[in-house]
Amino acid sequence: MKTKTNVKTTNLSRRNFIVSTAAAGGGLALGFYLPFGSAEAKSAAGAGSEVNAWVVIKPDNTCVIRVARSEMGQGTITGLVQLVAEELECDWKKVQAEQVTPGQNLARKRVWGEMGTGGSRGIRTSEDYVRRGGAVARLMLMQAAADQWKVPLGELTTADGVITHAASKRSTTYGKVAAAAAKLTPPDAKSIKLKDPRTWKIAGKPMKRLDTADKLNGSKIYGVDVKLPGMLNAAIKQCPVFGGKLVSYDEAKISGMPGVKRAVKVNDWTVAVVADTWWHAKTALDALPIVWDEAGNGSRSSATIADNLKEGLNAPTAYAFRNEGDALKAIAGAAKKVEAVYSTPFLAHATMEPMNCTARISTAGRAEIWVPTQNGEASLAALSEAAGLPLDRCEVYKQDLGGGFGRRGGNQDFVRQAAAIAKQFLDVPIKMIWSREEDMTHAYYRPISQCKLAAGLDESGKLVGLHVRVSGQSINAFVNPASIADGKDDRQLQGYSEKPGDAQLGYAVPNLLIEYSMRNSHVPVGPWRGVNTNQNGVYMECFIEEVARAAGKDSLEFRRSMMAKFPKHLAVLNAAAEKGNWGSPLAPGVHRGIAQFMGYGSYSAAVAEVSVSAQGVLKVHRMVLALNCGHAVNPDQIAAQVEGSVAYGLSAALYGECTIENGRVVETNFDKYRIMQLAEMPKVETVIVPTYDFWGGVGEPTICVVIPSVLNAIQAATGKPVRSLPLKNVKLVA
Repeated sequence: MKTKTNVKTTNLSRRNFIVSTAAAGGGLALGFYLPFGSAEAKSAAGAGSEVNAWVVIKPDNTCVIRVARSEMGQGTITGLVQLVAEELECDWKKVQAEQVTPGQNLARKRVWGEMGTGGSRGIRTSEDYVRRGGAVARLMLMQAAADQWKVPLGELTTADGVITHAASKRSTTYGKVAAAAAKLTPPDAKSIKLKDPRTWKIAGKPMKRLDTADKLNGSKIYGVDVKLPGMLNAAIKQCPVFGGKLVSYDEAKISGMPGVKRAVKVNDWTVAVVADTWWHAKTALDALPIVWDEAGNGSRSSATIADNLKEGLNAPTAYAFRNEGDALKAIAGAAKKVEAVYSTPFLAHATMEPMNCTARISTAGRAEIWVPTQNGEASLAALSEAAGLPLDRCEVYKQDLGGGFGRRGGNQDFVRQAAAIAKQFLDVPIKMIWSREEDMTHAYYRPISQCKLAAGLDESGKLVGLHVRVSGQSINAFVNPASIADGKDDRQLQGYSEKPGDAQLGYAVPNLLIEYSMRNSHVPVGPWRGVNTNQNGVYMECFIEEVARAAGKDSLEFRRSMMAKFPKHLAVLNAAAEKGNWGSPLAPGVHRGIAQFMGYGSYSAAVAEVSVSAQGVLKVHRMVLALNCGHAVNPDQIAAQVEGSVAYGLSAALYGECTIENGRVVETNFDKYRIMQLAEMPKVETVIVPTYDFWGGVGEPTICVVIPSVLNAIQAATGKPVRSLPLKNVKLVA
């Protein structure tokens, strides 16, 4: 429904807004001085003074630091606050974090930058301007004190929120000068020299997280906890076969059920029941007779998808991502050849909190949502489009996420659904929650793929040629088909790049051919923690292990022999090997595996220690992971993210797969999609090796070395490579 209003709308189309928010950190309007003026700004500041967009100082010296990124357990809020506080030089014990809304960001010309939290870029792509925000605020506070005392700015120093003039032995607090500082013209943010990270006192230290207490005492409000006056609840059901349509439903069959308001069509493939409670809505939805059109996809299965991928491996042509030298000729003429085919399955995100969104659309022509989202601006754009209202008539209240892993990023299906339902219940808040079954069977899955590899060794065991062909689904082809031409999708070969940067391959091979055969299915795909570095790390590192063994070389030394041109890759490999005691004796029956890979601008390596019993039972005893993310903002959070990568990666390696029968996902709940249990978690040791010369990611990089290091240790234990996942389908015996 579109409601006419006399309110002036922002001159920014939804399309342009979506495009601009998709560009990570590109073209941001970064004005740092936005003093009080609007009622909204005054309300946001509360009893404090807004020195600039990032910093609000209260009279008691409390520093409220605003954050635009989303929090889903990865610690981004604490890390960003540390960076601002470091340059601000405030008292960490008096720091508070405050989330800004996409509507506020839009109204203030995107002063807080882009709000997407994915690709391990929450800190690395915003570190510069948030640090400058803190530095500008500090200088303005100092200038206010200098003006008050009529002394040169250069004679003042700051520490822990106190400004000192040593010559006159005077001091004051930020809280006392904040109101005056807020009225000053700010210095040019770009002219400020930021601190050397080696001198950090707040950033770079293992500060306690700011978002822990309310999680421990149960006061944290997640999206599923939102309660609003007069709220109704909605449960949805989508066509179980991907690509299918909703034909009809018989609402009369549920009209008398407890609490039911009515059934509504959400879109062409989704129906919802709205009731007083979610359980009443879900119970009625299960009883609702629905007719689906499977659109010819009901006969598709894992077997037919696998056949399509296999065809891609052997197709006469494919997109050549890298073609250096003549790999095929070198392999054909090599003294020894090694060949293998690997495969990895679809994976669901399996967030503990299922998809949900609470929406309210008013007859006054405003739309609001309360939603756990990885991209508040994408949620705002989706709400605007679904509600048919201008962007500046919409608002998004971000909730902390009960898990994201990429699922709550660009694909804002849950926002569109909630808005579509709310449009049919104007002025009534509608809380829509997906059931676990709906969440598991309507994800945007990690792409399925297969990989065929061939290598040639000379008489001395040197790798002279390597051919890699990946056949699999394309995320870009699904989410933005116009961006793909002639099957060329570099994203699906993440981790194999020649150039330094986000995901460089850390081996020098004289003859190298890396290809991609795009083979899409009807199953929707999207980013999954680590995205394509996970599969590609398995393919490359497990095959390198096979080649090393065929050459009769030590796994570590064989890798080192190809890494002279890649010092950062080599450094993390050496760090993991040293901490992992590579080459030292192990307990009887325990074996080691090693792997290194790059993703999200960071360098990772891992050593795994495993045992395999005579009955084929695997136990992962210990994992050592090394990470160079350039700058380490909070070592404790980095270690926690590494441990999370181990848990997430091992769950995928051991049990993770989504299979397709009759066009639909078989694994409908955690009874079929098993998650690793606490007793299966190995000891994890993290080695951080920062080089202080770049900004890399943390949340995703190490997951790509978890699985191959374990698989390589299994090969050491059994003498046989593992080439398909998950391990629950593999008989692990020598």
